[in-house]
Amino acid sequence: MSMSSHLLELKRKHQHLSNEVEEAQRAPGIDDLTVAALKKQKLRLKEEIERLSS
Repeated sequence: MSMSSHLLELKRKHQHLSNEVEEAQRAPGIDDLTVAALKKQKLRLKEEIERLSS
């Protein structure tokens, strides 16, 4: 897998997690720990994207 395709895949996963976080925050039955875990995953992906981009 080339670096650019890897970055595109990471960005796609990051966007997917963004959507999941938004949906979870709107859902009445989702607990805060679930939202926090999704946000941590999203942050790790963002950091990885920034590291590979520089």
